Amino acid sequence: MLDYPVILEAQPEGGFVVTFPDVPEAITQGEDVDEALMYAIDALESALSFYVDDRKPLPKPSKPKRGQRTVRPTALECAKLGVYQAMMEQGIRKSELARRLGWHMPQVDRLFDLKHASRLDQIEAAARALGRHIEVSVT
Repeated sequence: MLDYPVILEAQPEGGFVVTFPDVPEAITQGEDVDEALMYAIDALESALSFYVDDRKPLPKPSKPKRGQRTVRPTALECAKLGVYQAMMEQGIRKSELARRLGWHMPQVDRLFDLKHASRLDQIEAAARALGRHIEVSVT
């Protein structure tokens, strides 16, 4: 799972700042807790996209402390990041994934662009090309 613990800090002038102990690049703020946590999703996705762009392993989420809130990327981005993690674990480059899928490189680049609305069937195809599959659950 990509559930990252957050630190919510009330600010003297009002509002809350959100930081992620495991992803120091992600920081945001909101007027109240709900708004701050909503913005935290975007901050987390933006920060994780830096790791993808730099071909670095994603930071592993630490175990949250009792009562500590967590934030995770949206479902589509979790699927993309899962495929990215599988690719990194296997030492597969984007060019090899493109070859396995019969895709052009821009298609693979879009697959790992967290701001691009990729189709789930494309993410599933990439997962299969890596010997994995996508599971979706509603809890």
